[in-house]
Amino acid sequence: MSNLLNELTTEQVNERTKGIDRLPTEEIVKLINEEDRLIAEALRSLTPQIAAAADLIIRSFRAGGRLFYVGAGTSGRLGILDASECPPTYGTDPSMVQGVIAGGFRAVKDAVEGAEDNAVLGASDMDERAVGPNDTVVGIAASGRTPYVLGAMKRAKELGASVVGLCNNHNTPMAGIADLMIEAVVGPEVILGSTRMKAGTAQKLVLNTLTTTAMIRIGKVYGNLMVDLHPSNEKLVYRAKRIIRMATQATEEQVDEAYRLSGGHVKTAIVMLLAGVDKEGAGRLLERSGGFVRDAIATAGRTDG
Repeated sequence: MSNLLNELTTEQVNERTKGIDRLPTEEIVKLINEEDRLIAEALRSLTPQIAAAADLIIRSFRAGGRLFYVGAGTSGRLGILDASECPPTYGTDPSMVQGVIAGGFRAVKDAVEGAEDNAVLGASDMDERAVGPNDTVVGIAASGRTPYVLGAMKRAKELGASVVGLCNNHNTPMAGIADLMIEAVVGPEVILGSTRMKAGTAQKLVLNTLTTTAMIRIGKVYGNLMVDLHPSNEKLVYRAKRIIRMATQATEEQVDEAYRLSGGHVKTAIVMLLAGVDKEGAGRLLERSGGFVRDAIATAGRTDG
């Protein structure tokens, strides 16, 4: 294993940062920033693979399936972070996007000894969640060879799920399991082995793109407005009303009234204002359009509302 690790891009010495321990603070920050700037450009070439992965996720959502992110350590935490942002941002059920980490919830904060080396545990975590043909599983590992993640991916594939691999090296064991690979190779880390940095940032960017693209394609966005958010606190209530106002150009009084009558449902309030219908009429229009606000408004004049 040690010889194999030595060959990984993520385990190479970064020639540009070899003298970083002798630099003043501002120069260290500048050097880290210069390395970070390489990440987005490296991901640009992966647009087709990321889009194909998003399409698998979209297909799962349309079939009533779920998205699972599976990882260990930093990769697992990033999956949990992206998954946990979906319900408040897009009003999704918490089961729709799930983060699964080696060692369970305790591993979000503390290292769980040996968990990431246990392929059987990865497989059993897929069984425990009843992963099936309508689901998509994204295995995340900087090295592309974490046993827990590989075990989960292999079992998910056996259960009929679509399986995506996200790693930061080329030609890893993930490639022999996944239906689709995203090899986000961004070069050696600023500090050797600290894959929470460039590799982790690349993973976060990919995960952001996957869920955002999928949510757009299933009708959670109108224009570029987040119209399916769950206004669970004062800040989000303010944001919800602001989105309604931006989408409709209605007055503050009209927005407040539509928000109240819609029960705080942003999509419904927007359709009420733009289609000139009540809450029930807006609900029917949204149901007929599959939840797409633009289509609901467009069909308003061709239905009985």
